[in-house]
Formats: sequence, C-alpha cells, structure tokens
Amino acid sequence: MIIDCHGHYTTAPEPLQLFREAQIEAYKTGKALPEVPFISDDQIRESIEKNQLKLLEARGLDMTIFSPRASAMAHHIGDEAVSKQWTRACNDLIHRVVELYPKKFIGVCQLPQSVGVPIENSIEELERCVKELGFVGCNLNPDPSGGHWNSAPLTDKSWYPFYEKMVELDVPAMIHVSGSCNPNFHATGAHYMNADTTAFMQFLQGNLFKDFPDLRFIIPHGGGAVPYHWGRYRGLADMLKQPPLNEHVMKNVYFDTCVYHQPGIDLLFDVIDIKNILFGSEMIGAVRGIDPQTGYYFDDTKRYVDALDLSESDKRKVYSENARRVYPGLDKRLKSLGL
Repeated sequence: MIIDCHGHYTTAPEPLQLFREAQIEAYKTGKALPEVPFISDDQIRESIEKNQLKLLEARGLDMTIFSPRASAMAHHIGDEAVSKQWTRACNDLIHRVVELYPKKFIGVCQLPQSVGVPIENSIEELERCVKELGFVGCNLNPDPSGGHWNSAPLTDKSWYPFYEKMVELDVPAMIHVSGSCNPNFHATGAHYMNADTTAFMQFLQGNLFKDFPDLRFIIPHGGGAVPYHWGRYRGLADMLKQPPLNEHVMKNVYFDTCVYHQPGIDLLFDVIDIKNILFGSEMIGAVRGIDPQTGYYFDDTKRYVDALDLSESDKRKVYSENARRVYPGLDKRLKSLGL
C-alpha cells in the first residue's frame, strides 16, 4: 500500500473561494459574516475525480492524508471569529471528501489560529475534528502572522496546552505555515522552506521532547534545508550542549518526500534514517508543472523514491508503515477497512 502523507484540497469547488472573498470583505467593512454556502456532492466529486483521485490512480498511489489548502489558511487575515468560521467550513468539506471516498482519503484538520490568540483556543476544533469527524492529525502553523514571526517558538510553554491535547488524542501535527504577507518571503519558495528549517532549529534549541516524549511532528517539504545542512545541525547541537540529534529530536520528528528532483530525494535518503521518512507528494500544490528535463510532473515523487536502491522492507516503511505508525488513527481506520 502507498500512502501519501501530504495532500491539500487545492481544487475545492468555486463556492468555497467565493465565500472566503465575501467573508473577508464583510470583515473589512464591519458587516455580518456571510453564511457558509451549500456545496453539492456532485461538485465535490467533480473537483476530486478530475484532479487528486485521477492522479492517485495514475501514479499508483492508494490513499492521501488530506487537509484544507495550506496557503488559504491565511491566519493573518481577519480576527478569531473569521478564522473559526473559515476553518470549520474547510474542515467540514474535507470530511465530506473522506465520506465520499473513504478508501482514498483520510482527514487532517486546519486549525483556527489567529495572531495574538492563545493556541488553547484551537483545541476545541482539534477535538471536534478528531472525535466527531474521524480526522487523524492537524496542520500546525508556527507563524500565524504570515511571515512576520511574532509568535513564541514552538518550544515555548505557551504551546503546551495544545501539545497536551495532541498527546491525549494521540495525533501528530504537520508543521505548515500558510500564505506570506511579507514581501521578502515568497510563500511556497521561501516562507514554507524557512518555516520547515526554523521549526527544526527550535526543536534543536529546546527540550520539548523531554516534556512530551510521545509528541510527533512531520516537517514537510523534505525538512526544508535541514537534510542538506545536517552537519551544521549536528555541530550546533554539540555547541549548544544538546544530545545527538537522533536522541534529542529524531525520535519525535519526521520528514516527507515532497522534494521535486532526484538528487534531492537521494540526499534525503542518504542523510535521514529510513524510519523518519514518510512518503508525500503535495500533488497539485506548490509546484504543478512538468519538468522539461524528465517529461514528468515535478510532484510525481513516487518516481524518485522508486529510483532508489531500497529493499522491499524499506519501501514498505516509507510508503505505508511509517505513516501508519506516526498516525495511529490512520492505522486504525485502515484496519477497519481490511487494509
């Protein structure tokens, strides 16, 4: 079985985006927020079957861990009420996709984070999504400001109430920022990579996993700059009098394979232990075109992994076993489906 740990609903039906635009306009003009629009099952089917489902089948994948469009979370837009309404609408739509295609998609939730609002206020939506909707994880934004980085580091105790709930529910979080409102940082080309790298360094500097030994994070996009500069981070851990990375961080942190060229995948697997790598593609995401050097889509990451000289045992770990271990709710759901 091949499980893609990193998928977003980037092709959601148009009424969702029109609602978002109306919602933002209402917030700016001081009007009442609009009602969430009706979206039919047929609209959802059309948006999925011509896009994510089509590519899943064409690329030989079995299931995607699916969440709302990351760049549209936009926690820096509006206030807490806006974020809560938008988040609930997006998560409910993911749930409907999963209900229509239970063997192909499983949900991960967006959180209603807002600038200056305590992360405790996101716990209610996490609980709703896990307990009521059957979601198996969440996307956690370390920078709700959209590129200005005015939140406390992920190791700060202000995040602890949310971590306590993650541990209680036994769900991991993917570290995932949203759009950038800082002109210095292109959203997908700089802000995403910055966040991945920054999160890892925060974990290295702190001692979060001493307090939460069962906490689990996925750092997407191949870990940002981390695998490429692994020696730097090993050296920094030594200079900062921290334990070796494999003991200090890598019992709790995992990287995906959303790396869009063969040399990058080769490096990831050369540097990072196989138990810490989850297959992912982020298909129809940040990079959607065809690589002129290969003739295949950049985000067809299975081709890169297949080109590696991996044993069948290691392939099973990367393609499914690691994801089932990191996302216990996913493993439970698959077993209930006889998979």
